[in-house]
Amino acid sequence: MHFLDKSLISLDVEAKDAQEAIRAAGRLLVDSGAAEDSYVESMLSAFRDKGPYIVVAPQIALPHAKAESGVNEASVSFVRLKRPVAFGHPENDPVKLVFALGSSSSSEHIDLLRRLTTLLNEPANIEALKAAQTAEEIGALLQPSDSEQRDNPIKEESP
Repeated sequence: MHFLDKSLISLDVEAKDAQEAIRAAGRLLVDSGAAEDSYVESMLSAFRDKGPYIVVAPQIALPHAKAESGVNEASVSFVRLKRPVAFGHPENDPVKLVFALGSSSSSEHIDLLRRLTTLLNEPANIEALKAAQTAEEIGALLQPSDSEQRDNPIKEESP
């Protein structure tokens, strides 16, 4: 399982619309070998068919699709957009932080969502994700949460 590994993070990405943002986050999964191109297409198709339900909080989108659509290994990628884009959500647009979630089973899906929710429930973490200059800074933010999160919520301060 790969949760926001350095190779799965891309900062200040240019995207003209929601589909480009989803494609950028999905491309990180494909480039790492965690997913196939078909999975990116499935995420785009789910967005077109179901709308902006993936915009789960202000400025945060979580594109995903069914595991059988081409996931090789459970992973979460992260793209921070240079300029926020509209996904069509009435309250949470525009989106700046895009986390593509690829899981190969429902238990992995639930585990990845739990880890991501733990990270994003802390406003200081969201601010740190917006302010980070490098993937390494984001990795440092995640280190304590990886070891503590099974038993404790994140108790970090913004850097």
